[in-house]
Formats: sequence, C-alpha cells, structure tokens
Amino acid sequence: MAKPASPLPPWRRRAETAVAAAAGVAVFLAFGLPLPFLFGPLFACLVAALARRPLMGFGPVGVAARTILGVAVGASITPEVVSRLPQMAASVAFVPLYIAAIGLVGLPFFHRVCGFDRVTAWYAAMPGGLQDMVIFGTEAGGDVRALSLIHATRVLVIVTVAPAILTWGFGATLANPVGAPAASLPVHEMGLMALAALIGWKGGERIGLFGASILGPMIVTAALSLTGLIHARPPAEAILFAQYMIGVAIGVGYVGVTMGEIRRVVLAGMAFVVILAALAAAVTEAVVALGLARPVEGFLAFAPGGQAEMTVLAIVSGADLGFVIVHHLTRISLVIIGAPLAARLILGRVR
Repeated sequence: MAKPASPLPPWRRRAETAVAAAAGVAVFLAFGLPLPFLFGPLFACLVAALARRPLMGFGPVGVAARTILGVAVGASITPEVVSRLPQMAASVAFVPLYIAAIGLVGLPFFHRVCGFDRVTAWYAAMPGGLQDMVIFGTEAGGDVRALSLIHATRVLVIVTVAPAILTWGFGATLANPVGAPAASLPVHEMGLMALAALIGWKGGERIGLFGASILGPMIVTAALSLTGLIHARPPAEAILFAQYMIGVAIGVGYVGVTMGEIRRVVLAGMAFVVILAALAAAVTEAVVALGLARPVEGFLAFAPGGQAEMTVLAIVSGADLGFVIVHHLTRISLVIIGAPLAARLILGRVR
C-alpha cells in the first residue's frame, strides 16, 4: 500500500516540514529536554504526520546529511582502534548468533501471530538497514507499506527508549560534546572531510555499495584518519544538522498512516521491539559478563536500531565509537548479504 498522494507541491510540503521540525527543536531547547536537534524534529514531525499533515522529507539533502555521520565514524577509526580489532573478535562473534535468534523468533511472530505473509514477515523481522529491508522485501513480493512502517517503528521506539536506558540504567549523561565548533577546526581538514563525504557517497553509489551515504564517507575518511591527514570529527554544527535530518526522516515516515495501519502494523512493530529488547538484553548481558565490553558499549553495540541513530547516541554518550560501529557494521552487512539468501531456504519451509 503506497502513501496517499498530496495535491500540494513538494516545496510547500517541505517548507511545512522544516517549520514543524524547527518548532520541535525550539520546544526541546526551551524545556531543556535531551537531544533537542534529534528528538525535537522527530516528535514534532511525528505529531504533525499523525495529525494528517502532508509533510515530506528533504530528499537528497536528507541523504547528504547522513554523510556527516559517515565522516564522524571514519574519523574515529584511528591506528589505536585498528590495533584493537582482534580484541573485538570475541564480542563480534555474538552478532551472527544474535541475528539468527531474531530471525527464528521474528518470522513466526509476524507470520503466525500477526498474520503477515511469509515474505513480509521475514523482512520485517530482519534487523538490517530500513531502506534495504524494504527494497528486498518489496522485490520479493512483500507489503512495502507494512515493511516501511514496521522498520520505522523499530527505529523510532529504540531511538526513543535507548537514551532513557543509557541515562537511568547506565548513568550516562548524554552530554558529551558532539564535536568542536567549526571556528576551532583547521579549514583544510574540514575541506578534506567535505571531499571525503562527497567522494565516498557518490563513489559508493556508483559501485553499488549498500548504505553508500554512510559507509562510503566512512571508508574514505578512515583512510584520511589512518594516514594522519585529519585529527577530529566534523564540526558540532554539522553533526547537529545531521541529527535534525535524522529526526525529520523518522517522523515523516508516518505520513499518511491510517488507524487500521496503526492497529495492525505499528502495534505489531512495537510488540516486536519488546522481543528485540529481550534478545538484545540477553546478548549484552553475556558480552558484559564475559568482560568483552563495558555496559554502555555493549548496550549500544547490540541495540537493533539504525546505524545512523546509534552513531549519534554513541557520540553524545561518550561511548567507544569504534567498538559500537564495528558491531553495527557486522550486523548490517550480515543481514543485507544473508537475508535474501536465507529467505530462499527458509520461506519455502514455512507454511
């Protein structure tokens, strides 16, 4: 089921979206609420979408904003992080087991309990990239609207709940500086970051790299970091802009949602997040108990949210960004490569 078309031109819809998102930022700043540039736009756009306003994402601008996070991750990949990769192998080994457990529980949940067809159920259960799972599921004959709403709900709930868990459960302050002000960074390094973002993004798209807007810039920036050409993350202003765009993207994912979809699809997605939380908690507890990670890093490494959103939370919580991203890259890579292959073997056996 496709989103209903709006008679308004795109520029009008995007203008209204920008105003709603800015108002959300202002409210969160005024009341001192956490992550105002992420949660302000997210909740403002979510409320407007549920109120049937014809909001619209910012297209290529929104995608370009994700390159900033790719650069931030790449800049954190230093020789010291690379030297620790063998130490991360033991905790990374939990990732495929974690994915398998999610698939074994998620497929029957969505198919037998929630009543979705097998293809939709399979790709709804997969904890991979939102866009990738929607594309794969649609190509295989799944329900594109259901897949979009289920994965949007997964990301929304996890991004909303995770900060509370970090704050109340682990004592994190979420006050770590997201980056230095632009005025304090060398101009030539910011120029290199901008080039890395553009070349990595467009180059990644050209060769068919999944998640090109994040992974492409990350790879190019990592090369610059490892060779000593850059020594800092993107400026704070850029990372706040990326947060703003991520918040907008999550909120507008609910434009056109109906009450029937909320009852059947969104609630199913929310119930599945509870299952995911239990599995993630079990894996996190095992990794921490074995001394393979500190609690905050273990939690963020196995939280099944979007890579971009988990990057933001890792930055503001002061977590080991390299550790967190290595695990998310492993998860997303295995799901994107393995989900279509496993579907051919598993779906034929599910009746």
